[in-house]
Amino acid sequence: EAMKLMNEIKSEVKGKILEILVDNAEPVEFGQPLFLIEPH
Repeated sequence: EAMKLMNEIKSEVKGKILEILVDNAEPVEFGQPLFLIEPH
C-alpha cells in the first residue's frame, strides 16, 4: 500500500470555489489544478 499523506495548502488568490476537480483521497501531482476558483 502506498504512503498516504495529507498536506494543507494555501491559495494564491482569494475567491469562491466553483468546482472541485479531484475526488477525495485521489492521488494528485505537483502543479495539478485542484479547484476552479472565481477570483474576487
